Amino acid sequence: MYRAPFPAQLSVFDRRVIDNNATDVRVYQVWKGSNKFFLGGRVIFGPDVRSIFLTISLIVIPVLLFCAFVSRRIIYAFDKHLGKLIIFILILLTVYDLILLLLTSGRDPGIIPRNSHPPELEEDGSTMSTDWLGSQSSAGVPNLPPTKDVVVNGVIVKVKYCQTCMLYRPPRCSHCSICNNCVERFDHHCPWVGQCIGKRNYRFFFMFVSSTTILCLYVFVFSWVTIKKIMAEYDCNLWSAFLKSPVSGILILYTFMTAWFVGGLTVFHLYLICTNQTTYENFRYRYDSKRNPYNRGCVHNVCEVFLSKIPKSKSNFREMVKVDSSSLFGSTMSLARPMSPNIGKKSFDIETGKRQAVVAEDFEDIHSQIDSVGGLERCGTQPRHIIQCENSNWEISPNISVMSAEFAIEQGFKDREKVCKKGH
Repeated sequence: MYRAPFPAQLSVFDRRVIDNNATDVRVYQVWKGSNKFFLGGRVIFGPDVRSIFLTISLIVIPVLLFCAFVSRRIIYAFDKHLGKLIIFILILLTVYDLILLLLTSGRDPGIIPRNSHPPELEEDGSTMSTDWLGSQSSAGVPNLPPTKDVVVNGVIVKVKYCQTCMLYRPPRCSHCSICNNCVERFDHHCPWVGQCIGKRNYRFFFMFVSSTTILCLYVFVFSWVTIKKIMAEYDCNLWSAFLKSPVSGILILYTFMTAWFVGGLTVFHLYLICTNQTTYENFRYRYDSKRNPYNRGCVHNVCEVFLSKIPKSKSNFREMVKVDSSSLFGSTMSLARPMSPNIGKKSFDIETGKRQAVVAEDFEDIHSQIDSVGGLERCGTQPRHIIQCENSNWEISPNISVMSAEFAIEQGFKDREKVCKKGH
């Protein structure tokens, strides 16, 4: 699944060389995305994994301040056992919140593995539009259609072709530019957890946000209770109570502001769950003018998120794969292409699947180096020789391609030398 098949143009000798130079590594060691792996590929984070420590500190530091400076007044203000129970519940909520944070940020959000090569048009089986066919006939070089139509619950949904992953994204899938992966049911990339939120971790993300809201309200309430107890005990005003317990005042202010943020986020995602939308879909207003094909009613939508079975990861990051240690495979792949009249103008990047222009200045440098070595001057009176083939679809093996390229350069040098000699 993860090993790219050998192209048909490779010779038997090239295949043997590649097999001899291949080394066994694990999938996470050669992963194309921007993820960070730990514990031998068992834990996967996003590229901004350091943001998790900031989130943990924003959760743990207020709790530690509460336990160190406010818990004593809570224990004495209430019954001894009840006060200890309040502190114990606070610790349980904090541990629970941190576990949900790690479950959200440290697991595969639903990454779709990349293809080793683009799908063939015959294998794809999608219906191509007339406009696309007309553009391909004028271009001369066939490309895959950028979109295709898929029917979901009676509604036509367009799915896009991902140039990076070389696949047609399933419905509700999107490519995260930060993690550089296609993610199923992509919701958004959360900087606070340092991970994409997708099909396999959205449930834990919502539970994390909602539990953080509960934790903030818990600390806010009992910090306010502490201030009220101080006001009653010392018969003082609110400002004097804050001076007697400044940590309680700081926690009240901090949790009040934080509760508005995470609480609003909880309410927003609760709305998305009930309507079966993602943040990405909601921000793009996809269902304002048409029916949402995924909305099956509030009850079914909630059950889909919280009661459905989490699918297994499509990527086995600890699986052993063979990789060419001498990078011969990549160079051979670049040579194993059909010869055409515009050879050297464009090349296909097999790793990313993107078509990119080859720098034309490289060829100009070659000509300038030839002229400088031979002490020859450019003869502008003679036109360039262009060799055209009637049939541009011939397929030539890699060995012959290399020999023909070298012969063309050498022959071009000899022709130019003769022309320049005649000119002098």
